[in-house]
Amino acid sequence: MAAADVARQMTEGARNLSLSGHVGFDSMPDQLVNKSVCQGFCFNILCVGETGLGKSTLMDTLFNTRFEGDPAAHNQPGVHIKSNSYELQESSVCLKLSIINSVGFGDQINKEESYKSIVEFIDTQFEAYLQEELKIKRTLHNYHDSRIHVCLYFIAPTGHSLKSLDLVTMKKLDSKVNIIPIIAKADSISKNELQKFKIKIMSELVSNGVQIYQFPTDDETVAEINGTMNAHLPFAVVGSTEEIKIGNKMMKARQYPWGTVQVENENHCDFVKLREMLIRVNMEDLREQTHARHYELYRRCKLEEMGFKDTDPDNKPFSLQETYEAKRNEFLGELQKKEEEMRQMFVMRVKEKESELKEAEKELHDKFDRLKKLHQDEKKKLEDKKKSLDDEINAFKQRKTAAELLQSQAQQSGSQQTLKREKERKNNPWLCTE
Repeated sequence: MAAADVARQMTEGARNLSLSGHVGFDSMPDQLVNKSVCQGFCFNILCVGETGLGKSTLMDTLFNTRFEGDPAAHNQPGVHIKSNSYELQESSVCLKLSIINSVGFGDQINKEESYKSIVEFIDTQFEAYLQEELKIKRTLHNYHDSRIHVCLYFIAPTGHSLKSLDLVTMKKLDSKVNIIPIIAKADSISKNELQKFKIKIMSELVSNGVQIYQFPTDDETVAEINGTMNAHLPFAVVGSTEEIKIGNKMMKARQYPWGTVQVENENHCDFVKLREMLIRVNMEDLREQTHARHYELYRRCKLEEMGFKDTDPDNKPFSLQETYEAKRNEFLGELQKKEEEMRQMFVMRVKEKESELKEAEKELHDKFDRLKKLHQDEKKKLEDKKKSLDDEINAFKQRKTAAELLQSQAQQSGSQQTLKREKERKNNPWLCTE
């Protein structure tokens, strides 16, 4: 029998099952939506820019909320990272928003290391998430994701070109976070100058190899609007929390002597474009890019540093247990090597110390002998001097005795002569005495 006939008979003998009702796995998207709404969402924004560019005001304007927080002091010797978290709710959706501000950025005279504290903060959040992933008992569903989802880089409205600090900082950050450059306080520059400034900024970013976040165009539902908005980067924005009555409506605006700048008027600034792209259209893509691109790059580099690979030199799957054992043995070997080096160093230092002590002991003995000999010499000199003094004392005593004897003899001779003269005077009263 031919193979075609066998297949035909088997097909004819197969049962055809028809659905008796609605199965319902098409409700999976609704289930995911309900679950996500119950869990809530988190979104972390990093604001980088020099002092006075209106970072806090723009955040208040974006989320239509006056965020409470103590004003940051700008007297720090370096850049200080300040993070604040807020619970927001819109309809039935809860959002845990974290706003991270780089306090003191660009305030220092020497700005070479201004970006380091920002990079370290981003890496710290990646490391915290990686440590949670590597735990035996993980709780990622309850873990508060503190990774930075977007960096709004505020550019001063100079109208000329980017500063070296801006280029260096964005270059250091582009592989770690989604960067959206924005021109702050765009109402301080004319419309023609602003357009030239935008072109100049994008040209400098491309020539210096800085990769900024591009709004995705692979989704047909948002491809057209995202493609259009990519051409408007960087966004020129104005922020304000003050409401001014314009016509019959209260609108967020900035009042000047020469007129009014409406924040939500697209002819005045790109604030509405930024809000649409950042919050309404691409917030989830920013979260996904953070996890799938930037965090994965950090995770891969960290695991490669630890010695983990996908395949071994023979192109076979890499065993985690073998990797662990190999790293453990390598670590123990290095530990033993260091221990042996420390032991040898300790023995060498002990020998050097013993040699120093022996040399010091020998010097002390020599010094003692010299002092002892000097003492004996001094003692002998003193004894000789004492003997000489004793001889002088004895000689002096002898001279004194002889002198006293002569003096007493002289006194006796004088007294005898006196008595003789007195006797002669008595015997001969006529003698005249002088």
